[in-house]
Amino acid sequence: MLRRSTLFAALMLAVVSATSLFAQQSFKELVGNVSVQPVIEQDFVNVPFITWGGDVATFHANGNLSTQAGSIFKQSQLDVKLTPGDDFVGQVKKYLSGKSPFLRGTFRMIGQASEVVGADPKTKPVIVLQLSWSSGDHIIAREGIKSLNDLKGKKIACQQGGPHVGLLYDSMAAAQLTNKDVEIVWTKDLTGPDGAAELFRKDQSVDACCVITPDLLGLTGGFDTVGSGAEGTVEGAHVINSTQSMSRSIADVYAVRKDWYDANKDWVKKFVAGYMKATEQVVKMRNSFEDSQRLNNDYRQLLTKAQTIFGKEVLPTLEIDAHGLLLDCTFTGNTAGQIAFFNDKGDLSGFESKLKESLDLATQWGYASSRRGFDPNDFDYRKIADIAGIEYKEPVKTKRFENQGESADLFLNDELDNDTIVSFTISFEPNQNEFLADRYGAEFERALKGASTFGNARIVVRGHSDPTLTLRHLVQTGEAKGVIRKTGTKENRKYFYNGRPMNVNDIPALIKLIETGAFSGADKDPMITLQAAKNLSKQRADRVRDALATFAKSKGVNFDISQIAPVGAGIADPVIPKPTTLAEAKENMRVEFRIVRVDAETVAPEAFDF
Repeated sequence: MLRRSTLFAALMLAVVSATSLFAQQSFKELVGNVSVQPVIEQDFVNVPFITWGGDVATFHANGNLSTQAGSIFKQSQLDVKLTPGDDFVGQVKKYLSGKSPFLRGTFRMIGQASEVVGADPKTKPVIVLQLSWSSGDHIIAREGIKSLNDLKGKKIACQQGGPHVGLLYDSMAAAQLTNKDVEIVWTKDLTGPDGAAELFRKDQSVDACCVITPDLLGLTGGFDTVGSGAEGTVEGAHVINSTQSMSRSIADVYAVRKDWYDANKDWVKKFVAGYMKATEQVVKMRNSFEDSQRLNNDYRQLLTKAQTIFGKEVLPTLEIDAHGLLLDCTFTGNTAGQIAFFNDKGDLSGFESKLKESLDLATQWGYASSRRGFDPNDFDYRKIADIAGIEYKEPVKTKRFENQGESADLFLNDELDNDTIVSFTISFEPNQNEFLADRYGAEFERALKGASTFGNARIVVRGHSDPTLTLRHLVQTGEAKGVIRKTGTKENRKYFYNGRPMNVNDIPALIKLIETGAFSGADKDPMITLQAAKNLSKQRADRVRDALATFAKSKGVNFDISQIAPVGAGIADPVIPKPTTLAEAKENMRVEFRIVRVDAETVAPEAFDF
């Protein structure tokens, strides 16, 4: 279970009321007046750590907070002193004043500080390593909020300046919302009495909150459950988004000052290589425990070390809390993961995309007034692998969902609605069979970005048909058979089936009636029309999927076609059940893109870990 319990706790802004809520300030105001100084020369290098599973690999590489004999770093002749860095503002002050050449945080955190650390070319950050992706951060909402689309106009609690700012930004962007479309209530801490979960629990006006896994369990009782109000849960509370699905949102990284990087590149390479070697060993230990449920001595020592460093109040148990900390962490680790993140121009969750989004967030949300980016490293990863003594691997494009197929469950409205994280729709004309980029380019770009950011989710492309012709054939055939009667005028018509009222707006009930075969054999058999509509909707979904693949290829964007599930809903879920005009009928002629959560165990793990 994730424990970012004190992460970035110092990024608290001025109190605006007697509560624990904070107002927006720029990062420059937070840091204050700190002059840039050269990095202090000493026998060891200060490297900050934060409360996160990715840093446990650093502990393993170093042997402890100071470099131990026989450790991976010691074997590379490195001398590292690991220092607490959950106070990110404090990190930045030490970075600028030369007490440490390193920054340790999420990509978005460094983006929020970019104007401050990038003002002087000497302190411009160089991102030297991506440690991991998070799968243990979540957005919880109250009853009635089904997806991210429903957040518009809602009040959301989130820790100011913490790792969830990026999660919230990505989640709202997926629904095409900005911070102007919601009311963000900034809290002092990530968790605990002054955290977002506690505010959500106490204040009924707060509609949603950004939380870590332990708070998720406390509010809802479980990832797939809804809070009942019993045992401390909040009635109706449920997960609407999570980095288990949005697996490419929170990227943890190390950054190094440009002046120190240029002067000490060999040292930095050894540090990166040592970390990568350590992650291979940590992942093997973690996976061995998952398979056997037996805590061997090496893994016990590692978890005990994490518990000692982070504190028992953060990690009370080894098997649950310390191990859970590592389970919520998807290590990037090997050379393939680093190459994909730093060098693959087609990766929409890679360095260039993350940099743009980080600077967008920083400037749009008031952390910075100007865009000052940072640089990627220029490593040869074959040489890094040689230094580490690990196998060199390049990214491999895999079809991660190819064994899932197009599940029939995706046709079930209840199941689909419960699992939908966010959705949007494109419309088409009657008899339209082509979906060209010049008309749908913006929607295709949105779908590709969603597929990348929500790496563990399926993208359901769901075709819909208008029910008008099916309804017409149902009524005409029923009248001819003498089982359907209609009364009233066109504007106020009523229908009866075998003498009982028939609701023509209840499309699911009418589909069931047609499927009984009661109208079969007629010239205008509604069963045939119903199936034709379903076939047509599936053909359109297939064509949209294929057009999306063509668009991705033309843009040089990575695209896993197995992530896309084209399904045909037919007339089952119309916007307007009984259209009265062609304009109304066209509203039913649509293709939905739905980002749908799936069981994480169905995703090929080698695509994300090693």
